[in-house]
This record gives sequence, C-alpha cells and structure tokens, in this order.
Amino acid sequence: MSKVTDTLARRRSEWGKWYADSRLAVLALGSVAVLLGATLLQVSFGAYPLTIAEAWHTVFDPEVLFSAGAWQAFLLGGGIPEWFTRRQLIVWNIRLPRILVGVLVGANLAVSGAIFQVVTRNELASPYVLGISDGAGLVVLVTLTFLSSFLPLMPVLAAFGGAIAFLIVYAIAWKNGTSPVRLVLAGVVVGTVFGSVQRALFFFIDDLSVVMSAQAWLSGSLLGTDWGQVRIALPFTVLAMVLALLVTRQLDVLLLGEETAQSLGMPVEKIRFAVAGIAILSTAAAIAVAGLVGFVGLIVPHMVRNIVGSNSKRLLVGCLFLGPALLVGADVGARLALNPIQLPVGIITGLVGGPYFLYLMRKKEDIGSV
Repeated sequence: MSKVTDTLARRRSEWGKWYADSRLAVLALGSVAVLLGATLLQVSFGAYPLTIAEAWHTVFDPEVLFSAGAWQAFLLGGGIPEWFTRRQLIVWNIRLPRILVGVLVGANLAVSGAIFQVVTRNELASPYVLGISDGAGLVVLVTLTFLSSFLPLMPVLAAFGGAIAFLIVYAIAWKNGTSPVRLVLAGVVVGTVFGSVQRALFFFIDDLSVVMSAQAWLSGSLLGTDWGQVRIALPFTVLAMVLALLVTRQLDVLLLGEETAQSLGMPVEKIRFAVAGIAILSTAAAIAVAGLVGFVGLIVPHMVRNIVGSNSKRLLVGCLFLGPALLVGADVGARLALNPIQLPVGIITGLVGGPYFLYLMRKKEDIGSV
C-alpha cells in the first residue's frame, strides 16, 4: 500500500512540475510576443515613420545583426559604420537603444522585487518599499546635479547609495535578529527620509535645465536613452541576473521561514544579507539609466507568482521575461498616449500598477504574505 501511495505522490509531483513548467513556457512566449509587438510599434513611430514591415526588416536586418563592426560600435563605443543607411541609422542608433534600456530596466526591477519579496516573505516588498530605491536615487540625483564628471560610474554610485540605505534599514530593524515586518517598516521610514532629502536638493539647483532633467529622472523615463546607457547597465545587469539564478535554492529555503531555515543549517542573516546585495545591484543598474520607475518591482513578481507558483527559479525566470515586456509596453504607451508629447514611463507604470494593486487588495484577504 505504501508503494502505491509513494508512486501516486511521485506522479503528482512530476505532473505538478510539468504543469508549472508549461505555464512558465506560455508566460515566456507571451512576454516575447508582447515585447516584439511593442518593439515594432516603438520603432515605427517618430519623425521618420516606418511601416510595420519596414520596421521588421530593419530590426532583423542580417547586414546589421551579423556585423562585428556594428556591434563593436554599439557595445564598446566608437563611430557607426559608414555603410549604414538612413533607416538603419535611425532604427539602430536612436530607437532600438531605448527599447534595450527598457528591457534591462524591466528585468532588473522585476527580479530585484522578487528577491526582496522572498527575503522579507512579504509580497508587498519592493526596492521602493524597503528604501533601496530612494537611497540609490539620492546618490544618483547628487551625481546628476553636482558631480556630472562621475556619470560613467553611475551604477556603482547607485549601488553604494542603495547599500547604505539597506544597511540603515537593517540597523533599524535589528533586534536580536531581523524580521520581515521590521524590515518593511524600517524601509518605509528610511525611504521617506531619503525622499525628503531628494526634494530638498531642488532648492539648491539654479540651472533650470538641470531641474527639468532631474525631475524627469525622478519620474522614471527612457526618453533620450542611447547606447551609452546600454553600455552602463548591461554588465551590471548580467552580473546581477547570473548571481540571482545561482541563489534560487537559498531563496526557496528562506521561503520556509527563519526557524525552518535555521534547523536546516542555513545562516539566515548572512544569506539574507548576501541575497539582498544582489537585489541592490540589480536595482542600482535600473535606477542609474532610467530613474525611479515605480510599481514594476512590486507588481511583476506577484503576477508571475500567480502563474508559475512560488518556486524561486521559475519566479526569477518568469520575471526576466515579463518585466521587460511590461516596461517596454508601458513605454510605448507613454510615447503614444499624448503624441507628440511623450510622458515619462514611470507615470504609465504608476497609472497601471496602482489600480492593479487595489484589485489585489480587494481580491486577496491575506495579501502581504508569500
């Protein structure tokens, strides 16, 4: 009888894994389709309009895709090849970089939000709720307004600011150890203080153009991004994503609760601190090139978790696909909503994320716990 029971349990487990993997595959394919559609729309519109067919052929032009010289110019800097046509130059040097930055930012915010939600075991957690974004944002704002010579080091400086904010949050939350609730509450306090300092800085800026650019950055915007921003964010994004996928087992153990994790021999505080460092790096890479884009790190992990479950590996992979699709799609909406006026993408994510969050509050009685 026990053998039959074990066999049935094993089959149920295998079926459950297959079902979750199939849902993850559908999520990935759907996200890629949305991203592709948004890319073609983004590439098509502008002062130099293209048809969808022209946009498709230019984006997937093998002459550019397989050109080592073109990619060297894109990723390492330097002059664009002279053989570029006007259409290739507009699409590849002006419009596609904005999409690629959106992909990197969406992936970073979604993955960092998922990690923070696991670390705190609270699905209301995000880089913004924990004060990380405000800490990183304060350093970036100071760099933009007073230390422009340090712009190439923006992700490093943002990570430093985020790390300082997290250390302060950790110190406030510490009382013979930390707890998810104390971390979230401390994060709200620290985020409020850092946000107030950010707003105070505006009274010390005399240059109106700097004020306008800083305001756009605080709203979260992809306007004006180019290959320079791609080169800034890409290495830090790749590093953060690889590290995140390497700690999925530790994340699964943290989800079991502190007492269970400790009984399994895990040094909970050390692991929590190290994993949070990965999320801080990921958040910093996004903030450094796009500013404070809200709600992506809060909403995307929850949406993915509803589809594929709480398994950390599936959750992070799902966020890698859905985060870019949502952000690039929102950026298309930001560009076309009041054309020719272009709204910051952070406004669109806020307008979409706010009602969705209220929907979650009405639907779930136990919202907040993972």
